[in-house]
Amino acid sequence: MTGSTGSTGSAGSAGSTGVDRQLDLRLCPAAGLAWAVTVIGIQWGWRAAGGAALVLLVVAAAALRPGRARCVPVVAAALLGAGFAVAIGCHAYAVQHHPLAGRAGEVVRVSIVLTDDPRLLPGAGFGSPRVLVRARLVSVAQGGEVMRAPGAVTVLAPAREWVELLPGQQAEVRGTLLQPRRPDLTVATIGVDDPVQLVGEPPWWQRAAGSVRADFAAAAQQAVPGDRAALLPGLVIGDTSRIPAEVRAAFVAAGLSHLTAVSGANVSILVGAVLLLVRLATLGPRAGAAIAALALIAFVVLARPSPSVLRAALMGAVGLLALVTGRRRQALPALATAVIALLAIQPALAVDAGFALSVLATAGLIVLAPGWARRLVEAGWPRGLAEATGIAGAAFVVTTPVVVGLAGTVNPLSILANLLVAPVVAPVTVIGAAAAALSAVWLPAGVFLARFTGPMLWWLLEVADRVAAVPASALTPPGGAVAAGVVVLVGLYLCRWRSVRRSLTAGLIGAASVLLPVQCGNPYWPPPGWALIACDVGQGDGVVLAAGDAGAVVVDAGPEPGPIRACLDRLGVHRIALVILTHLHADHIGGLAGVLRGRSVGAVAVSPAPAPASALRSVRATVTGQQVRLVELPVGRTFTVGSIRLQVLGPLLPAPRDSADADAAANDRSVVLGVGTTAGRILLAGDAEQAAQQALLRSAAPLRADVLKVPHHGSRTSSSEFFAAVRPRVALISVGADNQFGHPDSTVVEELTRLGAVVRRTDRGGDIAVVGGDVPTVVTRRAGGDSALPAATRRIGE
Repeated sequence: MTGSTGSTGSAGSAGSTGVDRQLDLRLCPAAGLAWAVTVIGIQWGWRAAGGAALVLLVVAAAALRPGRARCVPVVAAALLGAGFAVAIGCHAYAVQHHPLAGRAGEVVRVSIVLTDDPRLLPGAGFGSPRVLVRARLVSVAQGGEVMRAPGAVTVLAPAREWVELLPGQQAEVRGTLLQPRRPDLTVATIGVDDPVQLVGEPPWWQRAAGSVRADFAAAAQQAVPGDRAALLPGLVIGDTSRIPAEVRAAFVAAGLSHLTAVSGANVSILVGAVLLLVRLATLGPRAGAAIAALALIAFVVLARPSPSVLRAALMGAVGLLALVTGRRRQALPALATAVIALLAIQPALAVDAGFALSVLATAGLIVLAPGWARRLVEAGWPRGLAEATGIAGAAFVVTTPVVVGLAGTVNPLSILANLLVAPVVAPVTVIGAAAAALSAVWLPAGVFLARFTGPMLWWLLEVADRVAAVPASALTPPGGAVAAGVVVLVGLYLCRWRSVRRSLTAGLIGAASVLLPVQCGNPYWPPPGWALIACDVGQGDGVVLAAGDAGAVVVDAGPEPGPIRACLDRLGVHRIALVILTHLHADHIGGLAGVLRGRSVGAVAVSPAPAPASALRSVRATVTGQQVRLVELPVGRTFTVGSIRLQVLGPLLPAPRDSADADAAANDRSVVLGVGTTAGRILLAGDAEQAAQQALLRSAAPLRADVLKVPHHGSRTSSSEFFAAVRPRVALISVGADNQFGHPDSTVVEELTRLGAVVRRTDRGGDIAVVGGDVPTVVTRRAGGDSALPAATRRIGE
């Protein structure tokens, strides 16, 4: 069952033989079936896996009829798939009947071994930062006995104790059992708040890798400034722990996030560079293979020998085989064999997005890229540019369905972004790896070498920022992933004809020529005369007030830097007179760095009320790092900023007696602001709950307002008396889509509607603007970059 790729990929590289122009596809059905039945078993359980095994056995039996010798590959693939179905069924059964299964809410004490680095969770919560830790369960303490109970678990724990732990570290923890976050053979998720008890030391190779990574991070900090220093370890060894959230968001939006994940591309670039040096040194093939193998082992140790890194090393080696030898015929069976072997060893990889991206990218490198590069060379392109374009185009095409399924969006200029950064990715990876090795031996040498990556890192960040600013097309997963896959397949089929290729190229050029100037000019957003913008920052608050010649006033910054920064960029806000943080919960202060970075900011103001110590330290560190003043905003103060007048109405409740209660009382200690604007009076209530609202009502504070930023994301913690006193014409709810808290509450929305308010939500309308004038209006900027259209027109202030 040997086939050709057709016109899109039938030709090999310049050095390929005629035999290599045909791809050996015989192992591909077996790998595909193994993958498919493993997904079925993980997603739908052991019964579904058993059913799949029976179906495949029937298919194998039918194909074994006399006279069907040519169906031997079908029989082999079906039998292999049936074997995988039985294996995954056993795994799924073990997970379903594990001692920890079905015990959500119980408190347990377990012994675990970390299998990957702790990952800092986005600041969408209300307390201290937390990390997600993947681990292998060793034992469970139950009824005074210790019971061995192997299985995979996920731990949600405080970052302060866990973020520095290494893979291979054994620990004992006490926590609450939660339902697994997703079906991936994880037996339970454990929420941990108690201190962790470490047992022994991690393996020496993990300690060595951690030491080298720390030295490399230190060298990067000394060699290049700011975001570049955080990005360099991410590009070279996948260490993304220091990359700011706004940079991560920009890379995701621009379709460049694969660059900061350890993948087969890292391995191919590094080992390819080693082989080139070996060839220049005129060493023999055995010596070259040995040196390349040593380099590969060193990279695995440097990037941490976690499952994802081992997978990337294997995939990268397969891709390198195709590039170096030009024998794509042998490379595709090698890739299929790697898929089968990895799924047999680690079945959970079947539902791992990184695994899918690695396999697809390697397949694109083998099947599509060489043929596309050859055709471009025949069309007169320089060979280097042709190869870079072929690789970038193939990677974009084959990974787009998975990316769309994960993110729900696809940026039309992602392929352009990959083409623009392609020339610098390899040099950054090679120079960075050499700098990492040198920094472990002598730090100044590593610093010196890392400085050469500075201009290339700047270019990567610029491309990511510019392309991320272009609106992405919103697609709902999983339907969006299926739609994207269909579009890719149809597009590849249609591109067999030259006329279609020319029309598609002209269309892409035309779209780029329109999208880029439109985005740079930004004629649709913000609407002229806007007085207030409620930014779509997810599950949090971020409000911008237009202050005329003084610039803007920003009230709260959302949970992460990326969304609020993007909102301010869309508004063209470069000068901020004042940033007001209503209270120091993560969903209001997590994005502060995104507000401050790259803008002129007068001061950051907080309430003089007691605040959680860790949150206050975080704010002070961010403000100090950006050289901005931190000031207090006392209750009762009235002041003017440009064209608006602000009055601090709250908080009015007394401070907690114990500073330890400051976090729990933070909502009711929110700063409450009354603001006079061209669109009428606006009341910004932070997260004030019923106790704080009652205190405001008792004080006879001027609560009547035309526009209300609904307290606490529309939760049920507001009182009817408060809404009746405000009687807003417009109610804005800043809330994250599909949030776990159930915000906003339907009864709150209904009550505001009964009062005659126009209710608008950021989870449905994106950024929301209140526009002043003779007839003030509410305008929404729909997700996906649609032009701003009036969502409601209501005279405000009647």
